[in-house]
Amino acid sequence: RLRPPEEATAPFVRIAGACGYTRQAVAEAELARELGYDAVLLSPLVPGADEAGLLERTRAVGEVLPVIGFYLQEAVGGRRLSPAYWSALAEIESVVAIKTAPFDRYRTADVIAAVAASGRAGEVALYTGNDDAIVQDLLTPYRTAEGERWFAGGLLGHWAVWTRAAVRLFHEVRRARAGDHALLTALLARGPQVTESNAAVFDVRYDFRGCIAGVHEVLRRQGLL
Repeated sequence: RLRPPEEATAPFVRIAGACGYTRQAVAEAELARELGYDAVLLSPLVPGADEAGLLERTRAVGEVLPVIGFYLQEAVGGRRLSPAYWSALAEIESVVAIKTAPFDRYRTADVIAAVAASGRAGEVALYTGNDDAIVQDLLTPYRTAEGERWFAGGLLGHWAVWTRAAVRLFHEVRRARAGDHALLTALLARGPQVTESNAAVFDVRYDFRGCIAGVHEVLRRQGLL
């Protein structure tokens, strides 16, 4: 049974999405605040905006609610963002987390290094959005000059379905990270299987064009749609 937030036994964090140019994003953040949300996941889809403009928009939204930055892969409308951008974003005090979903190892490393070097590594949580490397990201310690960083969890479209299994997987990841080496080996073997299932749901072969239909089909089979 899915319990409402007020019945949760652990703190329940409400995250809203906000998009568009600054005025729209700020208005959506204000609505989210009125509705009791705790933070805003800020879409990077802003046609024509340069990196300086994206940073200014983040600061404006951050005056309303804490912000979660978002590195979105180019296949679904994202853009390449420089290491300097991520360094500047991590230095904004209202930024509390970053969802890293470029589907690219090098760009993922850019974000991790930027946060580690920002002086706010203990204040900015890292969440994987790399559906092609969910288990790998969650199990990998990233060693930087400033110390070791881990992904705190995932903000994943993949977790829109099979949610109970996703929660179980995350608990297993935490046990493996705590020293269960046999489980670590098993999870590394399961990682490619998770990626393969994700590819089927999100229509990777056709550049994600059927991702909504894929999610709906799984929910239909589960009797939820």
